[in-house]
Amino acid sequence: MPEYKKPETKQEFDTNFQQIKPLMNETEAYYESSRCLFCYDAPCVKACPTGIDIPLFIKQINTGNPLGSAKTIYDSNYFGFACGKVCPTEVLCEGSCVYNLQNVKPIEIGRLQSYATASAIGKDKIYFQPTENNGKKVAVIGAGPAGISCACELRMYGYEVDIFEGKENPSGLTIYGIAPYKITNEEVLSEIDYLQKQFGFRISYNSRIESKEDFKKIEKSFNAIFIGIGLGITGRLKIQGEELQNCIGAVEFISELRMNHHKTHVGKHVIVLGGGNTAMDAASESARMGAEKVLLAYRRSKEEMKAYGFEYELAKNAGVESIFNVSPVEIIGKNITEGVKFARTKIVNGVFEIIPDSEFVLKCDMVIKATGQTKHKEVLLNIDHLEFDKKGNLAVNPSTFQTSNPHYFSAGDIISGGQEVVNAVADAKKAAKGIHKFLSGQSV
Repeated sequence: MPEYKKPETKQEFDTNFQQIKPLMNETEAYYESSRCLFCYDAPCVKACPTGIDIPLFIKQINTGNPLGSAKTIYDSNYFGFACGKVCPTEVLCEGSCVYNLQNVKPIEIGRLQSYATASAIGKDKIYFQPTENNGKKVAVIGAGPAGISCACELRMYGYEVDIFEGKENPSGLTIYGIAPYKITNEEVLSEIDYLQKQFGFRISYNSRIESKEDFKKIEKSFNAIFIGIGLGITGRLKIQGEELQNCIGAVEFISELRMNHHKTHVGKHVIVLGGGNTAMDAASESARMGAEKVLLAYRRSKEEMKAYGFEYELAKNAGVESIFNVSPVEIIGKNITEGVKFARTKIVNGVFEIIPDSEFVLKCDMVIKATGQTKHKEVLLNIDHLEFDKKGNLAVNPSTFQTSNPHYFSAGDIISGGQEVVNAVADAKKAAKGIHKFLSGQSV
């Protein structure tokens, strides 16, 4: 029997996907904040990519000042609410909490962060007043966490900012690529609306900038350009049967689920290929959508998975089963997916190998590929003089985030190959500073 019944209504969907980090009430926040030791030189601050003064914001909550707490958070991280909910706090700030050394539950920093920022959003509390326009304009391509963070910071320097977003909603990965049990669409859009009201950046939706002509036009109209388009669609496995119906990429599956909720099609027997955090999300989501059986298949050992341990546990708790050291060699079926042919694998002297004559077939009616994303290189090649690193990521100066084309800057997954929302937010803020130095004639 599956752990979850297939949701037929929005209410049933919300029940299956109830938040794993629900918002605290005032009493919960008070007692949780009371546990904080307010460490000097706190390790939790060092573990946060945006460097939020965590002891200070927790102290402000504890003394009945959640709006002051929210200001402390937003001063460092423009995605304060979203990051409180979607960050892997278990391995970042909470993972560094000194209570871990005493085998005591760490402070729930993420939930306290969301509590404080939700208070500010709910009251439309204004913290920032952009500087008077300096007469220069910056184009931001992509309204994801990197693009929005860069736009907010640029507005504080007095630049006019126009964001060009290819889809119909802002916030990129946060709304299209994060599991619904981590944050809701309403919460994501509420924070973006809150930021836009304060900072006054403009967003043009359904506005793809991808051809050489598009970039040339943008270059003529703006003094500098920030690229924050993240990663692309799920990459191909290059095996037979990959084009069969019900064989889908994890990125596309999660995006559809975020937009269509209970109306999303999920098979009865689902096989998820991959061992990263996206694979864990896709597997857990399939189970919560009522799949009778969900099998996570990874080509290496359990110990070699890139997924965080808590993400794997979340999938297991949803009823997901696992098989390791197996590699897909063919998707079986005529017109629709009917199974996957696997070969067993092993590591010999550190080298991945397929075991000869070890093939076997597992039946299923849906395959979700969580095996990496493409890198938009075909789009970026339409920009003159860009350089890429050895992994195919867009190369930037690590201090200023300026590309080899001096008018272009970038941050987020397109330069990292895939990190957390908080990393994109932090790096994009630094990129805005780099843009300001460049446009104000300072050495970069």
